[in-house]
Amino acid sequence: MTAIANLPPDIVLHPLLQSWLIEDIGRGDRTTQSLFTTGVGVGEAKLIAKEPGIVAGLPIAARVFQLLNHQVSFVSQVPEAQPCQKGHVVARLQGPLDALLMGERVALNLVMRLSGIATLTRQYVEKIADLPVQLVDTRKTTPGLRLLEKYATQVGGAVNHRMGLDDAVMIKDNHIEAAGGIGNAIASIRGKIPYPLTIEVETETLEQVQQALEHGADIIMLDNMPLDLMRQAVQTIRATNNRIKIEASGNITLETIRAVAETGVDYISSSAPITRSTWLDLSMNIDVSTME
Repeated sequence: MTAIANLPPDIVLHPLLQSWLIEDIGRGDRTTQSLFTTGVGVGEAKLIAKEPGIVAGLPIAARVFQLLNHQVSFVSQVPEAQPCQKGHVVARLQGPLDALLMGERVALNLVMRLSGIATLTRQYVEKIADLPVQLVDTRKTTPGLRLLEKYATQVGGAVNHRMGLDDAVMIKDNHIEAAGGIGNAIASIRGKIPYPLTIEVETETLEQVQQALEHGADIIMLDNMPLDLMRQAVQTIRATNNRIKIEASGNITLETIRAVAETGVDYISSSAPITRSTWLDLSMNIDVSTME
């Protein structure tokens, strides 16, 4: 499986990394800076997987160390989006020891978090790989980490849903309630949004599906519907307008995702790959035999 994942450009990524390094280093790394009072040596290190999983975030880790010192060489040993096994060396580093030591925690935290997301995402994707449906993520992300967590779901093989509220219109249950119905919500919004934003409507009943169809929704989400009801909704939408995209959402698990996919929806959205994933255990070891 080849995942297509794009990192944010450096002008976006670097301020995030700098802020996380500043958070960790504070007014200075008391341990490292006290060790190297007469000059900084050069050494080598390696990142080692302590359990199997899908690797994600190594290019980000490289930028962490290079922000601390551009002389750090970071060479990935496992390609991004590829599996690693317990004991695999996933990256090798060489450079000034103070940069290696000060960057270790931030770099590892990011790779461990993102690899955990990519690993669970891949498990979900593999459940539906032979069906004409795509897994998409959600906005249930860690504040400050959305760009990178959504990058990790891409690495795992999923497709990004909207990155933020400005990407598309999604009329959810509270919007419908506040507007006095689906028709009112769509009519009010359509004339105020820029082209080419799409309008997605969250529905829970066949009546709401029909209302979304009548008022020209571009995407219809079937939220928390029982499978039988979901099949009926898909058939109704396809018979009315085959160009409308259909998304299923709500309580998607590894055990249920295939049955949901088999109803004929185009997309399945789930927060689980991000919210239910665990970090992939990695460590960084300094090779003292190479120290200068």
